[in-house]
Amino acid sequence: MMRRLGPADYSDMPWKNRGGVTRELLKVPHPIDPSRFLARLSIATVAASGPFSVFPGVDRILTLLEGRGMALSFGGGPEVVLDRPLRPFAFPGEADVQCRLLGEPVRDFNLMVDRAVAEASLGVLHLGPGETRTVAGAWTVLLHVLEGRVSVAGEPLAAEETLWLEEPGPRALRSDEGAVVVAILLNPRA
Repeated sequence: MMRRLGPADYSDMPWKNRGGVTRELLKVPHPIDPSRFLARLSIATVAASGPFSVFPGVDRILTLLEGRGMALSFGGGPEVVLDRPLRPFAFPGEADVQCRLLGEPVRDFNLMVDRAVAEASLGVLHLGPGETRTVAGAWTVLLHVLEGRVSVAGEPLAAEETLWLEEPGPRALRSDEGAVVVAILLNPRA
C-alpha cells in the first residue's frame, strides 16, 4: 500500500493536556485497539513553557524544526537542551516532562509509537541536487518532506507532503533540486 498525504489531509488537534494545538499529519491505526494509534506524526507549535502531555506506553521522538529551542526537564532532573534543528531526541511518553522555551515559540516534529506493538527509528535526510539515497526496508516507511522535492518509486513529493508505504523493501529517494526529508521506519516489536 502507498498513500500520499498533503496539507488538505492534515488536521489540527488539541493537545491531550489542552495546552496547545498540533497539526496531525498521519495516524497509523492500531492493529488491535481502534481507540488508540500505532504511530502518529505531527508538527506542533509550542508557544509557551509548560508541561508536555503524558502518553503511557508510547515512545516519542521530538525534532526541533524552527525557533531558538527548548529545555526539557524530566521529573525534576537536569534539563536537556534542544537548540539545534533537525536533531531527533527520543524519550518515553509516560515521562513527566516540563518544557522551558529558550526564546520565541518553536515548531517541532513529533513521532509517537505504541512500544508494545512496534519500534521506530527517525532520521533526517539531507539530499543535494541530483542525489539519490536509499532508505532501508521496513514493515512501514513514513516520509515527510520538510524542504524541496523528492521522488520515491516514481511518486513525486513536495514540501509538506507525507508518503505512507506498507511494502517491505528498500526505497530509493531522489531529488533533482535538493531536499530535507524526515524518514521513519516502523517494524513490529519482536
